[in-house]
Amino acid sequence: MALHQDMAHAKINLYLHVTGRREDGYHLLDSLAVFAGAGDRLSLSPATQGHEEHLTLQGPFSEGLEANSDNLALKAARGLRQAQEATGNTFPAASLLLEKHLPIASGIGGGSADAACALRLLTRFWHLPPEMALRVAPTLGADVPVCLAQKATRMEGIGEILTAAPPLPTMGMILVNPGVSVSTPSIFKRLAATGGIKTRGPLSLPKEGWPTLDALITFLKQTDNDLQPHAIAQEPVIATVLEHLAALPGVRFSRMSGSGATCFALFDSADCALKAAEHLAEQHTARTWWHWAGPVLP
Repeated sequence: MALHQDMAHAKINLYLHVTGRREDGYHLLDSLAVFAGAGDRLSLSPATQGHEEHLTLQGPFSEGLEANSDNLALKAARGLRQAQEATGNTFPAASLLLEKHLPIASGIGGGSADAACALRLLTRFWHLPPEMALRVAPTLGADVPVCLAQKATRMEGIGEILTAAPPLPTMGMILVNPGVSVSTPSIFKRLAATGGIKTRGPLSLPKEGWPTLDALITFLKQTDNDLQPHAIAQEPVIATVLEHLAALPGVRFSRMSGSGATCFALFDSADCALKAAEHLAEQHTARTWWHWAGPVLP
């Protein structure tokens, strides 16, 4: 029986601006990230044998994944162990069960969320202070630190500069993935080959936040996802997804998240999103697409 369980929620980029590029090749970004109710589930139980963590994969999107050292959840577990054992401490081994419900390489931070979830579970299991997870998270990937708290956050730099987002309105969301994986490095190569980084003035988020969804949408219409046109050039079906989302009853705003291919649509409430999802499921083109509808986490 699992001793601890937690959800690795999908991370959605409401906007994503590429603001620069460092000498080491990493791109600088500015993004407002929120978290949806959709997510993977990770369970932890004491290991019955062995001296390090091992991972079992289940769920609709586990096919094609390997439970080896390349898996971010297992890499997080072993990274946290190594960091602690370097101080002379020893810890009991853990068995991790990852249920994959989020599409792979889909622009919603699934692997990073899994890694952050593993860090949260193991800090509880090993009775470590939360700052231990914060130290290890940046070594695993640019999106892992923001996924630790799973709260609306402005991300800057390469993802390491995190600022709590101003208050957001209550809203519902639909996520749709058409079943294609998008390579983030290839999208950035397309960006570089087609004019590179767009020049913008500084972007300010209102300190008082957005009291209504109307106010948030007015703000979002002044922003972009700089990677969206390049993802569409690689996978034109993304444009088809966006067309379907824009035509749904009650939809307020739609855009691609991250480097794709998952797209999102915003609604006045989770109930509105769920009703719109029923219309989406009835459309012939969309019947094979993965979709989720529900709340944006507070």
